[in-house]
Amino acid sequence: MKTELLAPAGSMEALRAAVSAGADAVYLGGTAFGARAYAKNLDEQEILSAIDYVHLRNRKLYLTVNTLLKEEELEEKLYPYLRPYYEQGLDAVIVQDMGVMQAIRSWFPELDIHASTQMTVTGSAGARFLESLGATRIVPARELSLAEIQKIHRTTNLEIECFVHGALCYCYSGQCLLSSLIGGRSGNRGRCAQPCRLPYEAYDKDGHRMGEPGDRYPLSPKDMCTIELLPEIIKSGVMSLKIEGRMKKPEYTAGVVSVYRKYLDLYEEKPSRFRVLPEDMKKLYDLYNRDGFNKSYYTVRNGRDMMALKNEKEQENRKKQRRNEQLFYEIQRDYIETEKKAPVSGFLTLYPGQPAFLSADSGRYSVTAEAGMVEAAKKQPLTEERVKAQLEKTGETPFYFRELDVCMDENCFVPMQILNELRRSVSDQLAREMTEPYRRKAVEKPAKKAKTEVKQCQEKRTEKIVELTASAETRAQWNALLEIPEITTIYAGMGCFKREIFEEQAEKGILQAKELGKQVYLMLPHVVREGDLKEYRDTFRYLKETGLGGFLIRNLESFSYLKEIGIESGIRLDYSVYTYNSRAQSFWREQGVQRDTVPYELNEREIGKRDNTDSEMVVYGYLPMMVSAQCVQKSLNGCNHSYSLVHLKDRMGKYFPVKSYCTSCYSVIYNSLPLGLAKEADQIRKLHPAAVRLNFTIETLEETKEIATAFAGVYCRGTAIFGDHEYTKGHFHRKVE
Repeated sequence: MKTELLAPAGSMEALRAAVSAGADAVYLGGTAFGARAYAKNLDEQEILSAIDYVHLRNRKLYLTVNTLLKEEELEEKLYPYLRPYYEQGLDAVIVQDMGVMQAIRSWFPELDIHASTQMTVTGSAGARFLESLGATRIVPARELSLAEIQKIHRTTNLEIECFVHGALCYCYSGQCLLSSLIGGRSGNRGRCAQPCRLPYEAYDKDGHRMGEPGDRYPLSPKDMCTIELLPEIIKSGVMSLKIEGRMKKPEYTAGVVSVYRKYLDLYEEKPSRFRVLPEDMKKLYDLYNRDGFNKSYYTVRNGRDMMALKNEKEQENRKKQRRNEQLFYEIQRDYIETEKKAPVSGFLTLYPGQPAFLSADSGRYSVTAEAGMVEAAKKQPLTEERVKAQLEKTGETPFYFRELDVCMDENCFVPMQILNELRRSVSDQLAREMTEPYRRKAVEKPAKKAKTEVKQCQEKRTEKIVELTASAETRAQWNALLEIPEITTIYAGMGCFKREIFEEQAEKGILQAKELGKQVYLMLPHVVREGDLKEYRDTFRYLKETGLGGFLIRNLESFSYLKEIGIESGIRLDYSVYTYNSRAQSFWREQGVQRDTVPYELNEREIGKRDNTDSEMVVYGYLPMMVSAQCVQKSLNGCNHSYSLVHLKDRMGKYFPVKSYCTSCYSVIYNSLPLGLAKEADQIRKLHPAAVRLNFTIETLEETKEIATAFAGVYCRGTAIFGDHEYTKGHFHRKVE
């Protein structure tokens, strides 16, 4: 399969520039449901025109629908939004939400679905699962290595699309709540305010400032530039090379595409001669860079060299002062002012007493047109040169004559308007012929779920009695939770049991909890990479036989791994396997999942519209704001190969805990204050969740015991909460954008 060069477009001008510069496909967002809501984006008529524009030039167009959709958006707005694009011939949609994926498969069965990088696909098991659901392409997490990508390629038939150039998020895409919790603008909703690009100070556990002088941007990665790695990336199985930048200007898009086009062609034609010239690297650098470039995660796990730690404003000012005006002039001239047209062959006949006749052939399609009547010349006859010059004024048409043969009498005349009419006629016919095969007819959207069924769900909810569950990440927290009689289920993180004697300790813990009337579920890591769980295969099976209730999972890879080894019973979903809408909930129930977790970004009113009978709701805990392959400890002070807890201080003086999970090599940035929904207990009971949950992460044994006892009193005994703790209400009282 030929490698595709995929370009971003935030406007029609950028789309035309990308195609002119050599892009094989373009991805863009519309007026809704795209992960770049603040880009200019295109309206409906522009997208319809764009679909034809790319198809006339033998290119493709993909539309981003890669946000999480709330119930009314999915059921009332998505179908009418997508239908005209589907019927026009849209090539594919890029999707994050599992409910959206299921709806599109049902409503628009001929439309290819590309699993967005927002789905956080981190391994081959997750990729195989998505393939079984009908995805034709995946965009895996940007943090994967070439070896991990190659494993996906070897074990699936999926197309693999990977980012090769542009901005890098600090967080695993789809796992970021930083912008949402700080300012109410959700990255999962396409409205990220990029607070990660702001300055932060980092402090170690002893309160000492971390890093070198000037390290003020610990969450800001450099832009990626992987052009020197193209051969290795392609060999790993990547068939679509994706450039990031829908917020960027057309000059940026065209410039980057043109350089990658040059080297992709060079590699495919003469692999042995592949070498990137310094002047082309300078072009990419001059177009845009953030404190230099990195080569993404393809060959490294993380590290200081990947980060733009210094003052970005100073970098920006220096770049503005030395902008490469000649480069931008050339881009304007070659790709923006010069539009890419499709080649056709033409044949014109002009003989007195006969209509003027023109045929045009695109290779696959051929059309003809007649107009007017050719006359014998009374004065100055037409010349072949004059006729060709007039016909070759293709202007606004999408074609140009690569070849134009003219057969004409030496003494003939026809008005120029007749030649113009012929040119317009064949152009219009050819455009219709070339775009017609892409047209589809959409089926009517099935009727919504009957109100009686919804009422039955509501009646079912009122029968549920709320129970109290809790999660622990440390042995101390585990021990504290065992002492709280009201807690019915403990979700034990892998760190609760020593790795060297994991099976033995876990078995004892399960039996100990059982004696106290509690169930135990293993809480698997936030991020699971290829092979991370392999050593636990037999252990997990044995623990299930011993009495383990099941697993609390945070990602597709965990679910798919458990499913493939045959122990998918007893799976519960954490917040990060999103169930924003009823279709997503229904999908996971059909997969046999016991429970989901109410998404952190839904407010009270929105939660009230859900069927929460099989959902747990978190009412206490430091909410994870970012899950990252990077590590503040390693970037600023070097890797210490062990658990560390550092703090980031923002411009407002707030401190955010950052916890390293060294066994799986990732870190989590938590909110500065824990969520605490104690005073809201009566409101939460009316939402009828299956359970309310307390999440413990960085608390000591004493803190865990005190907080768990207090919340047990509020939710299980009806007593008032005590203790002098400051809490956030998260999104319970406020709507996320």
